[in-house]
Amino acid sequence: MIWIDTHCHLDAPEFASDRSQERERARALGVACCVIPAVAQRTWADAKQDAHRFGDAYALGIHPLYTPESQANDLQLLDTMLSANHSDTRLVAVGEIGLDYFVDLDPVWQERVLHEQLVLAKTQQLPVILHVRKSVDRVLKYLRQTHFAHGGIAHAFNGSMQQAHAFLDMGFKLGFGGAMTYERARQLRQLATTLPCDAIVMETDAPDIPPHWLYVDAEARAQGQRQGRNSPAELPRIAAHIAELRGVEIEAWAAQTTRNALAALPKLAHILPEAQVQAEATS
Repeated sequence: MIWIDTHCHLDAPEFASDRSQERERARALGVACCVIPAVAQRTWADAKQDAHRFGDAYALGIHPLYTPESQANDLQLLDTMLSANHSDTRLVAVGEIGLDYFVDLDPVWQERVLHEQLVLAKTQQLPVILHVRKSVDRVLKYLRQTHFAHGGIAHAFNGSMQQAHAFLDMGFKLGFGGAMTYERARQLRQLATTLPCDAIVMETDAPDIPPHWLYVDAEARAQGQRQGRNSPAELPRIAAHIAELRGVEIEAWAAQTTRNALAALPKLAHILPEAQVQAEATS
């Protein structure tokens, strides 16, 4: 039984002291591959380096929350970086890219950055890993405007069923992680339960979006208790929650979500051991 963490910021500073240990802990629990999406020009080299170091995958892009520090030249550098690494089997997508209307960002600039990155992904024939916080309809608009047809993943999806099917109709998979482990996340849990089995990929977004067993509320934090750090090692337990909600065996869910990840990010097939891919494809 293997798992793919389709969204894990293993290169983040939060893992500086124990990055190797956390990756090995996840591997021991069956996490065969992590996809490490870069968030800014200054993180591209680290994402690539860690993917090669740990036998994982990476994506290159400019995250909407990092658009305030980005410049037009960064888009040119991204074009150069994608071209230079096009033959790298561990480069599986352009990402993390998208829009974020939850925080106060320049909408014109972040939309320009998204549009140009979609064009780059289209040119390179790579899927995209999308950030869609409070921005699903706007992101869908840009996908349609650019006639984007290479699919990918709508990360941390939390939209409506109608929006979910809009992404699915365009060849995307939907990323689900720790947020759906909270009982109060009723809409998200309903989506995780009722979406088609081939619609969902598993992710942690580590070190962010901790599952409920790692969450520390504001009162406890005020008293000095530290927030739990998410990790790719939490993926099997998160996945078990969805499997239970859907009423399926955990082995079957592991096989299904692995197939889904391979469909969303086809170059992953070059990374996973051939025997494991074959086993998941036929189980």
